[in-house]
Amino acid sequence: MFSLYLQLGFEHITDFNGYDHILFLIALATVYMLKDWKKVLVLITAFTIGHSITLALSTLNYIKIPTDLIEFLIPVTIFISALSDLFFNKIKNKKGVHKLKYVLAMFFGLIHGLGFSNYLRSLLGGEENILSPLFAFNIGLEIGQIAIIIIYLSLLAVLVLVLKLSQKYIILITSSVIILISIFLMIDRFPY
Repeated sequence: MFSLYLQLGFEHITDFNGYDHILFLIALATVYMLKDWKKVLVLITAFTIGHSITLALSTLNYIKIPTDLIEFLIPVTIFISALSDLFFNKIKNKKGVHKLKYVLAMFFGLIHGLGFSNYLRSLLGGEENILSPLFAFNIGLEIGQIAIIIIYLSLLAVLVLVLKLSQKYIILITSSVIILISIFLMIDRFPY
């Protein structure tokens, strides 16, 4: 049973139908390089802690927030993350920026966890004990997120170190594309 929910968590985050979550992960990691893997791992784990909290609370029916609102807020988190990346190189206190990114990642994880909860709640159905599946699902999500980030950071390394593209240029292009996509998602998901 544990391995089934582990696999479901992994597949849920790596499924391209959930590209909004993948965009968010890329927006979190855009300003980093492969050599910064420890910072990125802490960042992704902060996001996982955030979404684990609300995923558990929502799946256990302790909190209920309208799905339309959550689906709208997810692209808002993507937009804010990508927008902050555009200003990353202009800020001198990078240590303070990293701390802020960790806080934002955890806070935004709370919102994304609510988005995951509808999917997980439908999977759990009649399960008597949901703690073990919930834990397995979260571990699967974390492994999937790490896999996505490893692929992304490896691609960045090739672009910067092999093809000699400017990291600032990559941040500008990647963030701008993510901002545009998130705007379209916000318009599409606006809860009227």
